[in-house]
Amino acid sequence: MFTLLISLIVIFSALLIILILVQNPKGGGINGEFNPTGATQMFGVQKTGDLVEQLTWGFSITILVLVLLTNFTISSNSPDAVQSVNVEKAAGKTIPTAPAPKPMTK
Repeated sequence: MFTLLISLIVIFSALLIILILVQNPKGGGINGEFNPTGATQMFGVQKTGDLVEQLTWGFSITILVLVLLTNFTISSNSPDAVQSVNVEKAAGKTIPTAPAPKPMTK
């Protein structure tokens, strides 16, 4: 299951990169809204790139959901779980105890 989710994340990420590269740069920002062409862009005709933009958002949300699913589907006991060497070392170590304080003498 983990391998399937990771491979889907990689595929959707590659498609997302391609979609981002295909998009036309909109530019402008705050400066673009205050010049005369900004008003026509804001209230103008729908752009032909709306489908590409919707697909970009869709792939982004899909990747987010898949990443969350990988976190919830992997339990710490499963063989697919990612184990760190540091976690294994920490599980085997014991915490040293402090020596008992010596009584104060006068």
